[in-house]
Amino acid sequence: MKFFCIGDEDTVRGFRLAGIEGYVVSNPEEAEAALANVVRRRNAGVVIVTDAVAAEIREQVDEVRLKCERPLLVEIPGPQGPIAGRKTLRQLVQEAVGIRIQE
Repeated sequence: MKFFCIGDEDTVRGFRLAGIEGYVVSNPEEAEAALANVVRRRNAGVVIVTDAVAAEIREQVDEVRLKCERPLLVEIPGPQGPIAGRKTLRQLVQEAVGIRIQE
């Protein structure tokens, strides 16, 4: 299983330094094509997508999460930080489980 990254140039470059293949995208059409390309690959295990890119193609991201067993899609903040007003993973887990997680 391989990791892939879809995002802005800085993020993808950083992941490439760690040996992770990536796709630099600058608009929703490129992002959709990159995601479709990765999903078709049999060896795709985890796809790391910046939250800004995922927001641009939310429908496709949600479709992959709901309909595909693989790959696992993980959203991360881009170089500008997390999108304002978006819940953190910690907040989502706390809501789902009903307990407070300490740092």
